[in-house]
This record gives sequence, C-alpha cells and structure tokens, in this order.
Amino acid sequence: MDVVLLFPGQGSQKPGMAKDLANTSAHARRVFDLVDGALGVSLSSLAFDGPEDQLTATQNAQPALLAHGAAVWAMTRERIAPRVRAAAGHSLGEFTAYHAAGSLALGDAAMLIRRRGELMHDSGLKRPGTMAAILGLDEAKVEDACRRASVDGACVVPANYNTPEQLVISGEIAAVERAMELAKELGAKRAVRLKVSGAFHSPLMDVARDGLSQALHDVEFRAPAFPVFSNVSGQAVTQVSDARRLLLEQLTSPVRWTNVVRGLAAAHPDALFVEMGPGNVLTNLTRRITPHVQSATCGTAAEVEQLLQMVS
Repeated sequence: MDVVLLFPGQGSQKPGMAKDLANTSAHARRVFDLVDGALGVSLSSLAFDGPEDQLTATQNAQPALLAHGAAVWAMTRERIAPRVRAAAGHSLGEFTAYHAAGSLALGDAAMLIRRRGELMHDSGLKRPGTMAAILGLDEAKVEDACRRASVDGACVVPANYNTPEQLVISGEIAAVERAMELAKELGAKRAVRLKVSGAFHSPLMDVARDGLSQALHDVEFRAPAFPVFSNVSGQAVTQVSDARRLLLEQLTSPVRWTNVVRGLAAAHPDALFVEMGPGNVLTNLTRRITPHVQSATCGTAAEVEQLLQMVS
C-alpha cells in the first residue's frame, strides 16, 4: 500500500495534543524533548496542558503542531517510510512535511517555525488585518468579491483554497468585511470572521519577508527523500532551491490546497492519505475534494496502532 503524508496547519492545535503519544512512546518523548531543547522553553507542557490562550498564540501553535506531526512520524517512520510516495502540509504543515522528507532536522525545523510564527505575529501588529471563511461560494465568485472590496488602496485576497466551495479570505479589516457582505450577496451560505492575529497569506505579511528569508537560509536544507507538494504551485518539489523559494512565497501567497490534493490524487490515486497531527481537518477536506481517495487520521496512540495494522 502506497502512502501520502498530510500535515495540518494552524487551527488544529488544542490542549492535550500529543500527550498520549509522549506517555506511550519513547520516540514521541524524544521529539518533544528535542523541540523543548531547541526552543529553550517547555513547549511540551504548553501542548500537553495548555493554557489554551497561550497555545493558540501563533508563535506557540506553529511549533507545537510541528512537534505533534514529527512525533507521529517518528513513531511510524520505520514501518511506513518505504511506502511513502509524497507529502504535503497546509501552510505551516508544509514545513513539517519537509522534516518528514528529511530536508530539515527537527531542531532546525522547530527554530525555523518558531521564527516564522514570531514574524507573522509581529506583522499582524505592524499591519493589522483579519481573515474570514467563505462557505458555499465557488472560487471565481470569491475572487470577484475580493476584487470589488479592494477599493481606495485597500487589500483583501483569497488566502486558502481549502475546497472548491470553502475558501478563506485575508486582508485589511474593512476590506475583509466588505468582501464578506459581497460574498453573501453573491450567494455564499456563510461568511465567518476567524480568530487570527493577522492577515496571513496576504500581501500584508510582506513585512515579514526579509526575516523569513534569512531564517530559511540560516538552516541546513537537504533535498527531500520524496516529493513535497507546494502550497503555492500545487506541484511536486524535489529541489532545495525550489523548496526555499516556495516556502518564502507561501508567506504572502494563497494556500492552494484544492490543487495540492488533486495533484496528489492524480499522481497516487491508490495511495492511503494519512493526516499526521491533531484532529481531522485535512482528512475532511480531502474527502470533499477527492471522495474516491482512501484517507485516515493519525494523531493519537490508538490511531498510530490502527495505521500500522492497515499497512502491515
């Protein structure tokens, strides 16, 4: 059985995440010990016990999700690595995918993600913005709503193409609110503001670009052992130069998750798509984009055992 790895992005974190993994697996404990040491803080305590408001902070949520995904991968790698054909991750999850592919050492990945989170948080303070989910409206109409709302120099753009009819928009607060109203007029079922600290995946994040570029070049980056599909292009990446460039572009570009999943399904139609991390957000999106694809979640100790039995 071929396997495709998927790693979730910010929003999937919750207190208690990976606690059962660390309690039952030495591999998982080593991952969290290494991440704690690399960051110089007890991220494991925050992930295992909260409080939720601190865990939700961008600079904490991102490395916590990396650690959870890396812990599951450490527990399953020996058995499933020969079966893995490709990987992808939603936003920060793409960095976890590169770690799983051997491109980034865990300590380097943790420090890189922590820096990315800090830069994104600071960008939200320097250029305040917000995001909103638009449900039940196709891509062309959401794009039209954003264009019409971006008046007098204001900015709102599609940020996440999660499914053909579930998109997230991002930009300046007034522009996002205008786009939400326009989306409703165009037939959206719902338009919901998200609790975020900035306008992620929009031009407002450009103030973080230099800092992230430096951070990406400060870490050793190796060619991935299997292709990682890019959020920006929706295509497979196998070269270090492309990986660094596209991870930087991801900061201000939309996450084209629909294209990523369709590309993976076209290349590996019979593979098992495994979401490694807390929750089932990507599994649900995958089923909506490509209902024929077999998928599974793998974020708890019980789910690790189920996965290993499935691929035996």
